[in-house]
Amino acid sequence: MAVRQLTAETINRIAAGEVVERPASVVKELVENAIDAGAREIEIVTAGSGLSLIRVTDDGSGMDAGDLVLAVEAHAPSNLRDEALFNITTLGFRGEALPSIGSIAHLEIRTRQSAAGHGIGIVVDRGRKEDVRPAALNPGTIVEVRDLFSATPARLKFMKSERAENLAISEMVKRLAMANPEIGFSLTTGERMGLRLPACASGPEGLLARLGRIMGREFMADALALDGTREGVRLHGFVGLPTLNRPDAGLQFLFVNGRPVRDRLLLGALRGAYGDLVPKGRHPLVALFVELDARHVDVNVHPAKVEVRFRDAGAVRSLLVGGIREVLERAGHRSSAEGGARMLDVLARRNEMSAPQQSWSPPSRPSYSAGFAESVQAPLAGLAVEPSAPVAHDEMPPVANGAEAADHPLGAARAQLHGTYIVAETNDGIVIVDQHAAHERLVLERMKAMLANGGVKRQGLLIPEIVDLDTDEAAALAEAADQLGELGLALEQFGTNAVLVRETPALLGQCDVAALVKDLAREVLTEGTTGLLEARLDAILGTISCHGSVRAGRRLTGPEMNALLREMEATPRAGQCNHGRPTYVSLSRADIERLFGRR
Repeated sequence: MAVRQLTAETINRIAAGEVVERPASVVKELVENAIDAGAREIEIVTAGSGLSLIRVTDDGSGMDAGDLVLAVEAHAPSNLRDEALFNITTLGFRGEALPSIGSIAHLEIRTRQSAAGHGIGIVVDRGRKEDVRPAALNPGTIVEVRDLFSATPARLKFMKSERAENLAISEMVKRLAMANPEIGFSLTTGERMGLRLPACASGPEGLLARLGRIMGREFMADALALDGTREGVRLHGFVGLPTLNRPDAGLQFLFVNGRPVRDRLLLGALRGAYGDLVPKGRHPLVALFVELDARHVDVNVHPAKVEVRFRDAGAVRSLLVGGIREVLERAGHRSSAEGGARMLDVLARRNEMSAPQQSWSPPSRPSYSAGFAESVQAPLAGLAVEPSAPVAHDEMPPVANGAEAADHPLGAARAQLHGTYIVAETNDGIVIVDQHAAHERLVLERMKAMLANGGVKRQGLLIPEIVDLDTDEAAALAEAADQLGELGLALEQFGTNAVLVRETPALLGQCDVAALVKDLAREVLTEGTTGLLEARLDAILGTISCHGSVRAGRRLTGPEMNALLREMEATPRAGQCNHGRPTYVSLSRADIERLFGRR
C-alpha cells in the first residue's frame, strides 16, 4: 500500500479524538481560553447536554483579524513560543482545541477588542473555514459550538445520559471556578440556571467563600487554612477535619499552577498525610493549590492536560504530607462543627414528632452489675489518676464542682451517661465525649510518640529469608534499604534477583516475610515510598490502642473523666478516633436555648 499524506481535515479529526472526548472537554477548552484572555465574567450556556449547543461568552481581551484566522488553524497558539515549551504559564498552549472542535462540529467565533470599533467573526463548519466578517458585540469573545460530533457520528454512541453529561460539564466549571475565585461564572444547562458563582475578593477569605459555594457550608465550618513554602514550592488552600469525610473522592480538588489535575503523586501524598485519621474506604475533603516555577513541572503529558510531572517529585510530596499533618496537628483536639448541628437536627425532628403525653413515668435504668467488665478493662494509663474502683450504679460518680469549666476548652465533667459518654460543662454550653473513642486516640498518639523517639524495634529471623524478585525490584529495595531499616526491616541485596531479609518490625509479629517484601518492592518501584509498611505499622498500633483503651460500659470517677478531658485538649488529632469518627460533640448555650424555645 502506498504511503500518502493525510489531509489537514483528517489530521484535525484524529486530534479531536484525544482533545474532545465529550461535551465537558469542549467547555474546559473554551473556558480556559477565556481565562487566559483575562476575562472577569464568563457565561456558559448549553443545550442537549452540550451536543446541540455550547456557548461561552467572556469579557476578555478579544482578538484581531489576524489572530482570529490563526486561532482556527492547527497548532497556532497565541501564548506559546517554541523556546517556551518547558515554561508554560497559561492553561492553553497546544493550539489544538479550536481546530479540533471545528473539524467535528459547527464552530462560530465572534470577538472584539476594546479599542476596536466593531467586532469580527469566523465560521468553521466541520472543517470548512469561511472568511472573516464583521460582527456586532461588546468587547470580549463569544464562541458557539453546535451539533457536536456531527462529523463523527460514531462518537455519539459513547455519550452518557443527558443528566450525566450535564453533571460532567458542571463539575468541570466548578473546578475552573475554584482555581479562579476572582472571576464570576454562570452556567445554564437547558432551561435552568445550573450554577451562579459571583466574583469573590482575592485572598484566603475570597477563596474560602468560593469553596463554600461549591463544596458546601459543612466544608466551610470544618476547613483548616494551609499556606506554606519550601524549596520554591508553595502549598496553600484548605483541608477538612478528618471527621469530615465521604465514601468517594468527589470533593478532593488539586491544582498545580491554577490547573485542575488528577495526579497520582499528589493523591498518594494526600492519603499518606491523613494516614490513620480517616477510616479505610473514606476520603477527606480538600482543596489544595500547588504553585511552583513553571520550568519545574511538565504539563505537556497528555492532551487532556490533567496529568503533570514534577522535576522534584519528592519535594512536592514532602511539602504536601508535612503541610497537611502540621495544620491538622495545630487544630489540636478540634472536632467537626457539624456534630452538634446533626444532634440539633435529630432532637428537633424528635420534638416535632412527639405528641403531648397525658402521664409520664421515668424509664427503667439499664441493669448493669457493679463494676461491669472492670476485670478485663485496661486502666487509664498515662492519666494523672488511679483507675476507678467499681461503682454502684445507683450512685453518681463524683464530679468537679467549681467554676473551672471556663478555664478549659472541653469544660469540666459533670456526669457519665450509660457508662459510655462523659457530659462536660463549658463556659458556653456542653460537650458530650465518647470515652472509648477519645481514649483510643490518646493511647495511639502516645504509642506513636514512643516509636518516634526510640525507633521501631526489630526482631531477628532465626533463619534469614531469601525473597526472589525481578532485577528492577531487587535494585529498588536495595536503594531504599536505609529507609526501610528505620522502619524495622533489615535487608540487603542477594545477587541480582533477590534480597536477603535478616530482621522484621517486632510489632508485626509472625508475618509473611515474602509477601511483605514483594508488596514493598512494587510500591518502592512505582511510588518511591514505603508507605505500605508504615500503613501496616499504623494498623497494628491502631488495633493495640483499641484493645488497650477504656471500654464503653466502664464507670469512671470525676477525676478520671476530667483527666481524660485535659489530655484530649493537649493531644493533637484528639477530635477523632482511630477510625475517623468524632470523639465528642458540642452544643452551645444558644443551641440549647433554641431547642427549648427560649430563643
